[in-house]
Amino acid sequence: MSIKVLIIDDSAVVRETMTQILSSDPEIEVMGTASDPVFAIKKIQAERPDVITLDVEMPRMDGLSFLKKINSLAHPIPVVICSSKVEAGSDNAFKALEYGAAELILKPKMGTKVFLQESQIRICDAVKSAYCSKNKIRKLISSKLPLSDVQPKLTADAILDKASPHMALETTEKIIAVGASTGGTEALATFLQMMPIDSPGMVIVQHMPEHFTKSFAERLNRLCQVTVKEAEDNDTVVRGRVLIAPGNKHTLIKRSGARYYVEVKDGPLVSRHRPSVDVLFRSASRYAGKNCVGVIMTGMGDDGAKGMKEMHDTGAWTIAQDEASCIVYGMPCEAVKAGGVDESVPLKNIAEAVLKATGLRK
Repeated sequence: MSIKVLIIDDSAVVRETMTQILSSDPEIEVMGTASDPVFAIKKIQAERPDVITLDVEMPRMDGLSFLKKINSLAHPIPVVICSSKVEAGSDNAFKALEYGAAELILKPKMGTKVFLQESQIRICDAVKSAYCSKNKIRKLISSKLPLSDVQPKLTADAILDKASPHMALETTEKIIAVGASTGGTEALATFLQMMPIDSPGMVIVQHMPEHFTKSFAERLNRLCQVTVKEAEDNDTVVRGRVLIAPGNKHTLIKRSGARYYVEVKDGPLVSRHRPSVDVLFRSASRYAGKNCVGVIMTGMGDDGAKGMKEMHDTGAWTIAQDEASCIVYGMPCEAVKAGGVDESVPLKNIAEAVLKATGLRK
């Protein structure tokens, strides 16, 4: 069984080149091409692809509008954006991630054909990665796709030791630790806009590529009463401030006396992610314990499930986004199954639940 791909691009040269590239991989089958999303819809109705490659600028319907439409379906199709309009930090790149793009490939405005040919391995890997992210390892195995490139799934042990369930901590100010992935950019915006200016200090891991987290934090900062910034090593966790873990760096909560701060560091992938929610949550359980509130939100996979159980076991109050309001009920579901969740609430109620848990609401 091979991965069926639909290529959508208004350039005939790009469609031909992408077809040659993807067809060169024995695990990938190009089931068709389309010059714009309107033509693509007809093809999808006739035969559903496993993955779509998509340009942004196209006639009749732009790629981002089509991406949003595809990911609003009950069973979305993984999309790899391949465009010259998704520079790191750009509005298009951010919207593509927000709308659920599995991968982003920036192609140059000039010399596109040569670039695509030189990027053959990367493009094929992006398609396989997109397929696996939605269909999980069981389908990877059943379809006999190669597993040689899949890295071992490390736990938070690779970064720091587990806290004792009976670790005693002096009472200090409450803080909040949050983890999210697929669908998290919109969910976090909804949640943070409901938080008051005097909210407890917060640290967030949102799975997002390097260079995108800074613009994400800046956008949230413009929307919210609280101050939002990309975390830097040794930043203090204080009231009214939200720290977003930078892409490709683990972010840990640490404590010195009554002061909480973050450590931003390199390290191996944990739960196949960097930054990892499990790493953040373990550090919260170790250094904050019952003085922390943990929140796990929409996302694919199980990153954060073990860490939330550790937070729960050291006395933290733990909250999961409920299934009905999740784009992908993966991470919260695994946390619930692990026995680490005190309450599951809809997205619109998470802020109120956090404020009650921290004593700011009755």
